[in-house]
Amino acid sequence: MLDTRTLHYTSGFAFVRGLQAMRKGGLKPQELLFLAFDQQGDVKLEIPADPNDVDHIRVGHKLSLSPPYEQMFYIDSVQAVEGNVVIINGDRRVGRFSSLVDVATWISWFVRHAGNRSVFFGCTPHQPGSWWIKGNEVTPLHSSGFVDIVMSKGLGLLARRSMDHRLYFLHWKDIVTGALDRWSPIFSSDLGNILMLERRLANPRLVLSCQRGLVEVHLLDPPDVVEETNRLETSGNLAVVGRIKDGAFAVTSGVPMEWGYDNLKPAKLVGSRGCSFRQLRKQLQHLDEEDW
Repeated sequence: MLDTRTLHYTSGFAFVRGLQAMRKGGLKPQELLFLAFDQQGDVKLEIPADPNDVDHIRVGHKLSLSPPYEQMFYIDSVQAVEGNVVIINGDRRVGRFSSLVDVATWISWFVRHAGNRSVFFGCTPHQPGSWWIKGNEVTPLHSSGFVDIVMSKGLGLLARRSMDHRLYFLHWKDIVTGALDRWSPIFSSDLGNILMLERRLANPRLVLSCQRGLVEVHLLDPPDVVEETNRLETSGNLAVVGRIKDGAFAVTSGVPMEWGYDNLKPAKLVGSRGCSFRQLRKQLQHLDEEDW
């Protein structure tokens, strides 16, 4: 069990100052476990209580943690694209807070200076939202239905669309210039609507969680070459939210709706080092979905 502590900031400016100070003190992106806004727009950041725990934390571990705050609006990920362009995934309701821009900009700055492109937070239940931010310009991508944005560095963005069975792609140049109406479908699921995307590409594979099962696709040369590698048909309540590099998959469960998952639970790590989706499929087939 990981002991954590909560940092509370009453404004975006206070968050920026706090993040700058913590970076000078040695804070690393993997220490950012949960990031959330309260009803007033105050920011709460959850980090490990013991800095010595940091080297043992991976994305999959974060996804298996229980959310620390009730009645909060959580961020799922911050992805630094290029220049001052940032992509945010999270609770759709965080778009009401003016401090979102400051928080997104400085998290992006923080991960860039650490040599990373993105930071991922714990798994939480909410209505999904996604934003494209460039400077002070903010575009809610979910207004056009696009959510669960995944970055493929140098190539483009991947996304699902609410109430849709297809995987979409947006070229890198269009992301940078803000041509956000040029999404094109690159894969079609025959297991119903896609309800969740795995949060990041893995070599370069991606698991799509659909209404009637899980599908792994191999993005050989997006948008031109995208191939299905394996699948597992289920009742739809299981979803793959991420994985540890060369390790276990983070598998969550929820109530499948046409737009996504309701009552989403913290993920469980399934599999071991070197686990492939084919091996994950075999393990999940032996589990009772009702007891997940």
